[in-house]
Amino acid sequence: MADTIDLATYGERFREDPHSVYAELRGLGPVHRVRLPPPEDIGDAYLVVGYEECRTALTDRRFAKSSASAGFAFREEGLIGTHLLIADPPHHTRLRKLVTREFTMRRVDALRPRIQQITDDLLDEMLIRGETARTRRGDLLEALAFQLPITVICELLGVPDIDRTAFRRMSNGIVASPTQEEEAAAFAELAGYLDDLVAAKRSAPGEDLLSALIRTAGDEDGDRLSHDELRAMAFVLLIAGHETTVNLIGNAVHALFTHPDQLAALRADMTLLDGAIEEALRFEGPVEAATYRFATEETELGGLVIPPGAVVRIVIAAADRDPARFPEPDRFDIRRAPQGHVAFGYGLHHCLGAQLARVEGKIALGSLLARCPDLAPDGPPGEWLPGTLIRGMRRLPVRW
Repeated sequence: MADTIDLATYGERFREDPHSVYAELRGLGPVHRVRLPPPEDIGDAYLVVGYEECRTALTDRRFAKSSASAGFAFREEGLIGTHLLIADPPHHTRLRKLVTREFTMRRVDALRPRIQQITDDLLDEMLIRGETARTRRGDLLEALAFQLPITVICELLGVPDIDRTAFRRMSNGIVASPTQEEEAAAFAELAGYLDDLVAAKRSAPGEDLLSALIRTAGDEDGDRLSHDELRAMAFVLLIAGHETTVNLIGNAVHALFTHPDQLAALRADMTLLDGAIEEALRFEGPVEAATYRFATEETELGGLVIPPGAVVRIVIAAADRDPARFPEPDRFDIRRAPQGHVAFGYGLHHCLGAQLARVEGKIALGSLLARCPDLAPDGPPGEWLPGTLIRGMRRLPVRW
């Protein structure tokens, strides 16, 4: 049996600079048996940090997404239901088929003018508030990075004027809670809200995505999503549909701030915007590690034998900085051709909203730099979020 590496021994370094820890581990091998630090109290797990091994693990059916396959029972299934992130074929295939027909590129492209309008309105508000307060300072995460994707996904799903402060608290509690108790409370609170939302949509459907999911049926057998499945689908679209984009925008701006030569290059040539977004996804993507997988049988990966029932954590951030795949991986270069990064996953569970996140990221970053040509950091950012799921900061102070 492989020795267990206790990641808690790395202390704050693991939160502040996990890339250096993953590089150290990758130097010893592509897969390790580890103990994840709090709040991820799940016992020992197998951490995958090599690019090729991550791609293999993301597509290997022996690493299941359903916790039941390994005898686990996560609280989210009891409160929210089985959703795309914790389902395996054929259940996953059925769920994805029912939502994919509504979540199309045509729908995303049709959203571009509205995304631009929301972005412009948010930047207007940010700049006016700065002028009124005579500070020209603000928190970019609060003013733009959070407000844009939550507005877009709420409008897409047909969520009425949600209490944004309460929703952000619930969302952070789910993806980056410092304690399991706070995580459980966030799940329970959001589950109650979504129950009410699905019931309201059933009684008064509209032209939104959630109403369409209620109406949609399979071509041959009239298959429809049940109430529990609709709640779970709304959950994953709301949380994943905004949380990744919040941190894509925030992390991209932070990467440009810490690499002023790249910021200057982008300001001088905005045709580099697509490359800047893709490099930000590779360099400091919003998802640090994929959601848990569970070995259904003894499996060899990266020279290590993973026993049945083991928890497997595939580290996206480590894969995208593997020097075997990306030369000089710790160099942020918006002219790089980062094809092959796995920031949105790979295989069956590739992120359904990847293109929407890209569109929002490009519009937000392009508009921000156009409206604020002298945008600069206003002191250090807030602390990085705890846990290994989401990579992002709590605050990003800026001035203009």
